[in-house]
Amino acid sequence: MAASVRRLNHVAFQIARGDRLPSTLTDRFKFDLFASRMTDSVRQLAFRKGAAVFLVNELQQNLPDLLYDAPVPHAVNTACNACFEVDNVEGSCKRLQENGCHVLVPPLEVEDQRGKVVYCVVKSIVGNVRHTLLDRTRYTGDFLPGFQSISSEETKKEDSAGTFFDHITYASPRKMLMLLYSKNLLLYLLCRHDSADDGFVINGDGMGLRLTAMQYWQCSKVSLTLPSVEKDEPDCKFVVAESLPEQGKNQVDTFLEHHQGAGIQHIALYTNDILCTSRILMESGVQFVSPPPTYYSQFEKAQEIQTAGYDPHLLSKFGILLDTEEEHAKNVHLLQIFTKPIFPENTFFLELIQRRGASGFGEGNIRALWRSVQAYMDSRELAEHSR
Repeated sequence: MAASVRRLNHVAFQIARGDRLPSTLTDRFKFDLFASRMTDSVRQLAFRKGAAVFLVNELQQNLPDLLYDAPVPHAVNTACNACFEVDNVEGSCKRLQENGCHVLVPPLEVEDQRGKVVYCVVKSIVGNVRHTLLDRTRYTGDFLPGFQSISSEETKKEDSAGTFFDHITYASPRKMLMLLYSKNLLLYLLCRHDSADDGFVINGDGMGLRLTAMQYWQCSKVSLTLPSVEKDEPDCKFVVAESLPEQGKNQVDTFLEHHQGAGIQHIALYTNDILCTSRILMESGVQFVSPPPTYYSQFEKAQEIQTAGYDPHLLSKFGILLDTEEEHAKNVHLLQIFTKPIFPENTFFLELIQRRGASGFGEGNIRALWRSVQAYMDSRELAEHSR
């Protein structure tokens, strides 16, 4: 019998000592620091906005006493762990190991006065990404044992209630999906909607990209499934972005180069009001990637935006993209905007997304986004080479 994934608990970062990510999350992205764990070898900080939780692991020494992750060395700061709550850690770990998955941390029990949890950490084949499997059904604390709760007198209320992880995108080398399925290592989490050969392909005009969208709850044939009951909190999806060889270097290749391997390229945060959220974050210093000006001035796109009930000039002011799904009912669309890289390297960034009935990932916006992100990456590359 397959084990059951309850939900995505958090996404973890691994950063070098003194990196600005903690202050960036609180000061610019308006996350609340709500729990911490401090030792001589590691500083672990938990940030929350709505249902979205980031765990930042700041390593102080080479062999830190890290909880809920494995201290896998990496050359640059990185988003590297998607933690899932499961019903049976020991059983899940055993089945995954039988399927060829490398266990980094065997099942371990941690407890405090609020109860106990059991977790293990398994390695994926996508670069430095690993997954913590966690059972916290017997724990009543705010986060996890070993962490001290932090109460804030000024909890950030702006647009927090509707925030959750909408999707996580991996950047992978060419043919990674074929390797993924042939090795049978990630099927316990990922299940493809499209064929590994096709996916959603964008080719031509200097672009070469394959996107494959996945949902971890559909993988009952291997190890883990999500319950089919209706849940208040939507399930996070996964997207694998692969660079195609025909069109030369692009931002997926840039990520792979600067990240020094495959990994989590970006995470999309859902918001109930993308205009309000974008304004708040811009005012706090968040920088967003600007689409080409012609995106909003093209007659078809301007008409599409107006039909959806928005002002093209207003969306242009913030750099918000709109995508409609023609195969569905009228006025089914999504809005999205992308930040510039969070770290000094051209690697991880965040996306804001608001859905109005749309279930896709803005496929109609990908060409415009591709050009804008590519132009930004090219300008950074040129600036670095001219120093």
